[in-house]
Amino acid sequence: MATKLQRFMLRAINIWPPFCGAGIRVRWRSNRAVDVEMKLRFWNRNYVGTHYGGSLYSMADPFYMLMLMENLGRDYIVWDKAASIRFRKPGKGSVKAEFRLTDAQLDEIREKLKLQEKYEPTFLVEVKDEAGDVVAEVQKVLHIRRK
Repeated sequence: MATKLQRFMLRAINIWPPFCGAGIRVRWRSNRAVDVEMKLRFWNRNYVGTHYGGSLYSMADPFYMLMLMENLGRDYIVWDKAASIRFRKPGKGSVKAEFRLTDAQLDEIREKLKLQEKYEPTFLVEVKDEAGDVVAEVQKVLHIRRK
């Protein structure tokens, strides 16, 4: 699977400047579960005092790609293909996003790639506030193929 350097990088992602600078905190629960949190601070708020949209998107950017790379292994190539974000309500206070991969999702990817050259699944993650209300929905399209 991943090299020692890759595993170190996954664990050290909290000190990566774009995340650290935005105040984004990443917790790897497993190679199939990642929780991301961001508190509202003066450096990550916009003109009207809510979470900056770019930081909300950054919370959701790399995780499905990284999780799929970890779970599918070296026989597969995984790339982000497209993304969109839909803002539902102003983000105030702490916001969180949970990323999960299931056995069924991984099995579906492997099965699709037995029949076709590439597969481009879509993943949706909700960024929620402390009350559990959806602040933003981020849709990620990934490009996956066998080597």
